[in-house]
Amino acid sequence: MSDDGVDLDGRRLRTRRSRQALSRAAFDLLTERGLEAVAVEDIAVRAGVTRRTFSRHFASIEEAILGDVDQDVHLFNEALRRRPIGEPPLTAYHHAVHDWLATEYGGARAALLARRWALFQRFEDEPELFAGYQRIRIDGQRESVRIIAARLGVDPLTDPRPAAAVGAGAGMLLAALQSWAAGPDPMGLSALVEEFFDTLVAITTEFRNEESPSCLQGR
Repeated sequence: MSDDGVDLDGRRLRTRRSRQALSRAAFDLLTERGLEAVAVEDIAVRAGVTRRTFSRHFASIEEAILGDVDQDVHLFNEALRRRPIGEPPLTAYHHAVHDWLATEYGGARAALLARRWALFQRFEDEPELFAGYQRIRIDGQRESVRIIAARLGVDPLTDPRPAAAVGAGAGMLLAALQSWAAGPDPMGLSALVEEFFDTLVAITTEFRNEESPSCLQGR
């Protein structure tokens, strides 16, 4: 690799570390004080950077608090891109969720999941944070639709399969996240994800049986 390449990689790493430090400092201050009592200067001091550095990374305190969630969405979509091309779209989505959780929150990184659980629990009391999360989630789903469409070689504006697969998969993930945030176990997300995807398979099978040709003939 050239010296320029090394410098570029080094800058990217420093940028990512600064962003992570700011996001985690913002979250820590949120849990200590509540959103209304957190200032940009407090976050910068806690992260060991300047206010100007904060402004280069984030447009608001809410955006900083949600910085790691935004990163999670990108990491999930990267996992989706890496799934084998031959997988059906919804299967690929399900497996990408598993891959993302295992990579980002498995093993020694499991403690990070408890931090994310604590953040999700704050959404009910902090509507600005929840609104920001919704924007991140919707943007991430749009990217997932584009990824699935590219895997299928179709136009997502004319072929409903990418949006349908992502809608179903994202719905199960969201349901699992909501159940997880409302529950007592910060380590229970993976089990809930599998439970909700299994439930989707079960109710889809029930729906197919209800809509079988023999049933339709009786209408």
